[in-house]
Amino acid sequence: MDFRLQYRIRNSNTNLITSASNSDVEIHSENDGKWYNMSITAKKDMELNFAVLDHVFTVTDRDLFFMNGYQSWTDSKEMNIGEGASEKDSNKIPRLMRNIYAFDRYGDSVFYDYRKEVVHGYDVFYVKGVKGFFSFNRNFRNAFAIYEVNTEKKTLSIRSDIKGMVLKGGESATVFDLYMDSDVDEGIKAFREYFNCGQKDKIIGYTSWYNHYQNINEKLILNALDNLDDRFDLFQIDDGYETFVGDWMDIDSAKFPNGLNEIVSRIHKNKMKAGIWLAPFVAETKSALFKNHPDWIRKDKNGKPVRCGSNWSGFYALDLRKEEVCSYLKQCFDFFLNLGFDFFKLDFLYASMIEETEGLTRAQMALKSYQYLRDLVGDKIILGCGAAIFPAYEKFDYMRIGPDISLEFDDIWYMQNMHRERISTKITLQNTIYRSLFDGCLFGNDPDVVLLRDNNLKLSKKQREAIIVINSIFGSVFMTSDDIGAYDSEKKALLSLCLDIFKNAKHRHFDRHGNIISICFTYNGKFRNILYDTQKGILS
Repeated sequence: MDFRLQYRIRNSNTNLITSASNSDVEIHSENDGKWYNMSITAKKDMELNFAVLDHVFTVTDRDLFFMNGYQSWTDSKEMNIGEGASEKDSNKIPRLMRNIYAFDRYGDSVFYDYRKEVVHGYDVFYVKGVKGFFSFNRNFRNAFAIYEVNTEKKTLSIRSDIKGMVLKGGESATVFDLYMDSDVDEGIKAFREYFNCGQKDKIIGYTSWYNHYQNINEKLILNALDNLDDRFDLFQIDDGYETFVGDWMDIDSAKFPNGLNEIVSRIHKNKMKAGIWLAPFVAETKSALFKNHPDWIRKDKNGKPVRCGSNWSGFYALDLRKEEVCSYLKQCFDFFLNLGFDFFKLDFLYASMIEETEGLTRAQMALKSYQYLRDLVGDKIILGCGAAIFPAYEKFDYMRIGPDISLEFDDIWYMQNMHRERISTKITLQNTIYRSLFDGCLFGNDPDVVLLRDNNLKLSKKQREAIIVINSIFGSVFMTSDDIGAYDSEKKALLSLCLDIFKNAKHRHFDRHGNIISICFTYNGKFRNILYDTQKGILS
């Protein structure tokens, strides 16, 4: 392996790259065969940019390698060298569309330099093929480890994203702390032993989003609640109860004339946990927060507000460095805690990482902001969404591990070449399978909802069946937005079967063969095997 380190000495415009100790830095490395650690000690005040280990592994044309996406919505899958060339770069979207819809703000193209010959993933990587390889990042609290496969040279490099970290003379920092093993099974075992969050309770719940979206009201919510049976232990109110995103305590009185207090009481009387959705790090342009407190909005280096995307009326990042912002968010969370909510689905959390924060890497900023959320809710349940994966460890109980499911298999055709975090059932199911590695060690996986209803969606019957079966095998959260009281006998039977699989399936395993994924598990003491067609979205 070759090592490179890039840094900048303060008050100097010179970028320096070194492969060994010099007059600026002292480099220390340890390698016991599986754990590789590298740290540096600054001899002068400096700003770090990146460190790279080159030529770590050679990938062949026959190999499958796993690339874990930047945040929870980002597409993540096993791929081969030929497929790696198709990695999407949001910066290639025409400038006019980027300016209107801010597609480049959802993912890592705001800071990662996409190259046509390189495919990349974050914090965990493996190769199944001629030679096995498994690696994960133990330095995730300080820096993202970005695994880069050069599809032309067929080599793996590992980049430590330490940009933003500042060292004074005499201070030290870890730039790499990696597990690397030639045995994939041993690597998975080591991964699950190192990240051991404890077994999370299986959650069976309802969310209002994937049927009604923002068009919810008190009557609709109470009707949905009344249609659930005692198998459900969570009822979550999603987006639409608030007047505007950011104005969390301003409950829309036209939709909810009696507020949320009585609804929470009804949920608890039905012996369910009460859940609420928030996007705490952002505010949309129509919100009172955005209009009345422009100084609360995060600014970039040029003094412009940091845009996060095009949802709602367009939305921007809050400046979490400001005491007034933190004080406001505490008021908001206290408001919902006092109402009695037990479960918080916290969304669009990548907003805290979009802009560089002086003195902190993006991983450190994510960790700090997620810890802040944990401090706000105490021992209540957090389901993270739109968040960096590894910084969520020990902060969130559950995590969405794919993008939003769509009401058709792969969303509208023109969206299929947009950003990597786009809404897509196809990608959601893909992520559910490939990110099953995280379930029960980093957190409990939320694969998003199951939908069996016949109305208000374009998924075929076989595609709906694939969703419910795959989610029940690989998830720790089983959610729906359907009115299950309207199910016919066939749907009720399938729901009952899959809820039992959800609770009792064990020893899950999968193997990819072209467009087919073979899924194996045990259920009721018997070995089961199903085949999933990733292009058609059906079981065969």
